[in-house]
Amino acid sequence: MALLEVKNLGISFGGLRAVDNVNLNIDKGQLYGLIGPNGAGKTTIFNLLTGVYRPTDGTIKIDGVNIVGKSPSEICQAGIARTFQNIRLFKKMSVLDNVKTALHNQMKYPLVTSFIRLPGYFKAEKEMNEKAMEILKVFDLDGQADYLASNLPYGKQRKLEIARGLATNPKLLLLDEPAAGMNPNETAELMETIRLVRDHYQITILLIEHDMKLVTGICEKLLVLNFGTELAAGTPEEVLNNPEVITAYLGE
Repeated sequence: MALLEVKNLGISFGGLRAVDNVNLNIDKGQLYGLIGPNGAGKTTIFNLLTGVYRPTDGTIKIDGVNIVGKSPSEICQAGIARTFQNIRLFKKMSVLDNVKTALHNQMKYPLVTSFIRLPGYFKAEKEMNEKAMEILKVFDLDGQADYLASNLPYGKQRKLEIARGLATNPKLLLLDEPAAGMNPNETAELMETIRLVRDHYQITILLIEHDMKLVTGICEKLLVLNFGTELAAGTPEEVLNNPEVITAYLGE
């Protein structure tokens, strides 16, 4: 069974059909790319998958469970986490605390325990610190754990946002243009990090990206959108040699 099954997905905004009859099957542990020209509907699909928008039609299943109609928080608990094209860190909090904010929903202790600092609170805080540092180490950010997030270089802020998404313990991690604004060296480092995250945590990753070197370097399959509809799907080699994709996406 595929981890993510999307069937006949569509959404209309008034008279505008933004996404129409999109189908997507992603197996567990797969690195999958969603590509297409600007305005093709890629981020709209991410918003549908995470409950920001409710589809006009179609189904979205994670591990066989239909999540259409659930709230973003319920969908996060079901196992879908995302990053954003524009970085949305808590800039005035430390790197460590940014990751810990995503761990709080996994800590199970009564509210009164935190108010009066009972032993359970300190135990949970210790566990969160250890877990957060473990995640930061994967991203080579453990040495900057006490830095303000705003003081990190741009490339490391990007990595921190992915680390925070990973801290929600997702089954499926959605990355929205993770290499946006990065230089080639940062992009190459990010590629290795994404592979490491997938392999180390055994999670599934779906990403939107315009950097074709990154897409072809790490993605095992691609879906190409154009004007909200499927244009092509398959391996990177198959897709990027498709004449329709070359015309619509590469502008040739």
